[in-house]
Amino acid sequence: MSKILVIGAGGQLGQCLKIVAERRAITTVVFPNEQDGNILNAEALNTLLASEKPDYVINCAAYTAVDKAEDEVELAKAVNETGAANLATACENSNAILVHVSTDFVFEGNEIKLLKEDDIANPINVYGVTKLDGEKAVESILAAHFILRTSWLYSEYANNFVKTMLKLGAERDELGIIADQVGTPTYAIDLANVIYDIIDSKSTEYGLYHYSNEGVTSWYDFAKAIFDISGTQVKANPIPGSAYPAKAARPAFSVMDKTKIKTTFNISIPYWRDSVVECISKIKAQ
Repeated sequence: MSKILVIGAGGQLGQCLKIVAERRAITTVVFPNEQDGNILNAEALNTLLASEKPDYVINCAAYTAVDKAEDEVELAKAVNETGAANLATACENSNAILVHVSTDFVFEGNEIKLLKEDDIANPINVYGVTKLDGEKAVESILAAHFILRTSWLYSEYANNFVKTMLKLGAERDELGIIADQVGTPTYAIDLANVIYDIIDSKSTEYGLYHYSNEGVTSWYDFAKAIFDISGTQVKANPIPGSAYPAKAARPAFSVMDKTKIKTTFNISIPYWRDSVVECISKIKAQ
């Protein structure tokens, strides 16, 4: 069984990888602490990989505060680009395969079309720019890599849209939710399962892949589904993005084509609403 090292183990996806490893009885996964797995410390990374000798490294570490990134450009760049480069170099030095997680925000999102891996990436915010630069760094340093772009990630862990809507829906009578930004929610448990599936496949079809749940929705319809599924009694009002000014611009349409990952690894992908049902049932059981 392959030895796997998870960087960014304390974040949302890192926690989901831990839970899925337990469910699948995968006992060869190492979750180092933040200090040992600090992607900004190249020397520590090389020491960690030389010590652990993993076959695969999963990079869940990222700067993901989209609006704050507009002000914290250097920090976002350090984590998302330099950190990715440091980890790719450590993997190259240790002969490890890297699974690197990226984002749909590398796209401008100004066309209504399913976005393929070879479509031109043209990010419209600092976060997207730094994540795209991180992808390029990985590609230039390490041949043995899988880059997985995902979108609208949520789970029962950490802070995310589902948990925020459940909290606000319980506190307020009425909420305005953006209705003119369209994409696909992704349950981080589903993404974690796919990452392990890719590792289990022992595939050498390295490169860039898109993964989200199936289907298309707006933030407004996503929120409505959360309220309907959870039985939350709150009035949700659709609003344009212009009515909720944010520091960072967002893609208007960022639905990704998953044909490549489905055919390469022979996987089926759950429909987004079905996964929301599963997630909310887990939150209620906590």
